[in-house]
Amino acid sequence: MPQLEAIPKSYEAVSLSKDESPASIYLKSNDNDLDAPVHFTFEAIRSNIFRTTFTSTTHPLPPYPSIPQPAKNLKNTQINTTSKSTDFHAFTINDIQASLTWTHAPVVSLSWLDSSSPLHSDLAFRSYALDGPGIAHYTAHDRSAMHVGLGEKSAPMDLTARYFQISATDCFGYEAHATDPMYKHMPLLIKATPHGCVAVVSSSHSRGSWSVGSEIDGLWGHFKVYRQDYGGLEEYIIIGRTLKDVVRSYADLIGFPLLAPRWAYGYLSGGYKYTMGDDPPAYAQLLEFADKLREHDIPCSAHQMSSGYSIAETEPRVRNVFRWNKHRFPDPEGWIKKYHALGIRLLTNIKPFVLASHPDYAYLVENKGLFTDHRTKSTAEMRLWSAGGGESGLGGHVDFTSSAAYEWWARGVQKLKEQGIDAMWNDNNEYTLPNDDWQMALETIPRTSNRADSNKVGLWGRAMHTELMAKASYDGLLRAEPGVRPFVLTRSASIGTLRYACSSWSGDNMTCWESMKAANAISLNAGVSLMHCYGHDIGGFEGPQPSPELLLRWVQLGCHQIRFAINCFKTSPQDNQAGEVIEPWMYPEITPMIRKAIKRRYGMMPYIYSLGLESALTATPPQRWIGWGYESDPEVWTKALKAGEEQYWFGDTLLVGGVYQPGLDAARLYLPRQSSADGFDYGYVNLSAPYDHLASGQWVTISSPWRESIPLLAKIGGAIPVGKSVQTRMPGDESAESKALPVDDYRGIEIFPPKGSSHGQTFSTTWYEDDGLSLTPDISKFTITYSANEEKVIIDLTPSPDNVFVPPWRDVVIILPVGDERYVESANGHATERLATQSCERVRYKMAVPVPRSQSVCNGYH
Repeated sequence: MPQLEAIPKSYEAVSLSKDESPASIYLKSNDNDLDAPVHFTFEAIRSNIFRTTFTSTTHPLPPYPSIPQPAKNLKNTQINTTSKSTDFHAFTINDIQASLTWTHAPVVSLSWLDSSSPLHSDLAFRSYALDGPGIAHYTAHDRSAMHVGLGEKSAPMDLTARYFQISATDCFGYEAHATDPMYKHMPLLIKATPHGCVAVVSSSHSRGSWSVGSEIDGLWGHFKVYRQDYGGLEEYIIIGRTLKDVVRSYADLIGFPLLAPRWAYGYLSGGYKYTMGDDPPAYAQLLEFADKLREHDIPCSAHQMSSGYSIAETEPRVRNVFRWNKHRFPDPEGWIKKYHALGIRLLTNIKPFVLASHPDYAYLVENKGLFTDHRTKSTAEMRLWSAGGGESGLGGHVDFTSSAAYEWWARGVQKLKEQGIDAMWNDNNEYTLPNDDWQMALETIPRTSNRADSNKVGLWGRAMHTELMAKASYDGLLRAEPGVRPFVLTRSASIGTLRYACSSWSGDNMTCWESMKAANAISLNAGVSLMHCYGHDIGGFEGPQPSPELLLRWVQLGCHQIRFAINCFKTSPQDNQAGEVIEPWMYPEITPMIRKAIKRRYGMMPYIYSLGLESALTATPPQRWIGWGYESDPEVWTKALKAGEEQYWFGDTLLVGGVYQPGLDAARLYLPRQSSADGFDYGYVNLSAPYDHLASGQWVTISSPWRESIPLLAKIGGAIPVGKSVQTRMPGDESAESKALPVDDYRGIEIFPPKGSSHGQTFSTTWYEDDGLSLTPDISKFTITYSANEEKVIIDLTPSPDNVFVPPWRDVVIILPVGDERYVESANGHATERLATQSCERVRYKMAVPVPRSQSVCNGYH
């Protein structure tokens, strides 16, 4: 894009009222060089969240922001003016010092009261600039800080000294360390330091860019700049002591992550080839796949149906969204019931475009349900993916701002749900259109008087349509089953999309060791951007088939991430239409190890699902940077650990590493040390042989033969709730099909006490449970507390007295680490019974747990 900067100056303060808050400032510039007056506002809307706007009549705010403007809430905050003049205003709000100077361009500065160094500061003399039809916002750059966020960006995790497009595209077979943009449009950048964190986020759906210190200028020095292609700026600045604080406050602003149903955390199978079958037809091939799952004793919770089910059975053989190929699926409802009877749910792939041969194309054209070409005033057509790899045909994109198109889509989703399909897979929804000037109907979005009114899709409509597609899919699912939480899986996403789509993934990744490694960093940035039920296509979507070693390593790693899916389209010279698939049993020599890893995931389901519930309640990502909660350890701020590629936290207890090169049987990990204020740090226990205890604050080498395990360590003092190592029935699932699944009536608690005495120190872990399915569930809380000495471990396990949801289990089994032979005693006098030793060679004690049935105050989520 051309750079056409104009920097307004000579601002003056405008008083809106006599009782104007000291935390709210309005400036106006009437430079003669400008086409129209420029308006600038700065205000506190929460004790640690600030809103700025930079607008004019030529640069209005976006008409449909990705973040609805929140009501101001400054209750229980202490606000004091500390200085005020004709070109300077400063105030404190609780422990934050805020200032705004406008001797030239406005400069906002934010710092802690106990610090002389600003945590955030605009770039003097060049802070806010009009840039052609868009804007540029320059800020000072701290080269020692870590920068994270932007939704989904290539590895490493630290975005410092790099340049990124704020846009989304279909980057099939991307390079995980270089490709940009990818699939997400999220202009959220978080600066993290040991002394505090600050997030900056724009509410615009406009395309743009973030230069995170990648540009250096002799005059301006080191700076960061957010460039927005179209319209005025509405930006929120969030201050927090830690990443956890900032992410939580960001969720308060945009909404907490949606709950996903419990089944969504199990193994999700997939592969384009399965729905492309004609001989035998796809339904038979999929039933054969289910038979093989049972033959190999591999649990599976759901199957992702690729779009081959919707490809027409007669010429032109192209996909028709919401329509079934009646040769491949002659009886969709009957086939769905058979799959459900096996305990396998179904997601269908739906794409937001229709080709000219679609049976409903004429209806959508007649009712202005597709974009309009501004030149011809007729339907805007383009080349669209039609069938196999690289094949295309003419058609148009669905305009979700059209009332007719929105309703058509929601009805299509509703019908699929009523036929038995469980969830929607929103795919190819990046809206990579060839012309910014194509026009939208603007019928389904609210209109606001102080915002832009342009109907050009390229100005701000592409990412907005990703959000509206998710909303229409969500609405359709909810219509069909009002009491059940909708599950919308989306490939592309804007900030607002997260209000309707509870799950996403990193798109069409490549099969290679580097991609597996880079995926960790991509997940960590997705997590701080509030994409929490997020993962990757295990084994790689595109590229060659993985070797046995790579596939097993990837499965072992993926089983310790929040979303676990094996789905691919392997380009095949023999069959461009269907390609090849990855199957868990494709290499017989490692099938037992694949089975073991997947069954361990199902055994850990109470822990994994609790992380999902915790995410919805607190906005804490399930998968976390190694420094999350360990900011006082200087080693976590080194370049290797800020990269986020080789290790991460999975919840509070599990430290997960990986092996990222073939032929290696060990990995080097860092064991972060907690602050002394949190008590003595007892270190870690290795969950694989030799099961040794390791001190914190050191780099260690962990033996990890590829046929056995990746590096896995547990934090001493942590706990992992576990269940049966198979798929179990969700307590809220009363469907006839669910009766085939065993009841979830076993709960074990793996604990990790110190080797000797804890010297009076107690350890505590809380986990959450609900019925797994309800739209607004009662979420119950359980806390285990324990201490230890040389002879015994003393357990206190008391459910919250406010719990309403009563799980199917009535007692727990306390499981000690391998080699720990101590006696387990209840702190409440409940009887404990030592159980027979199993093949895992771990001491286990059974203990009854009273489950209160009182009314709950934790009966929902944000």
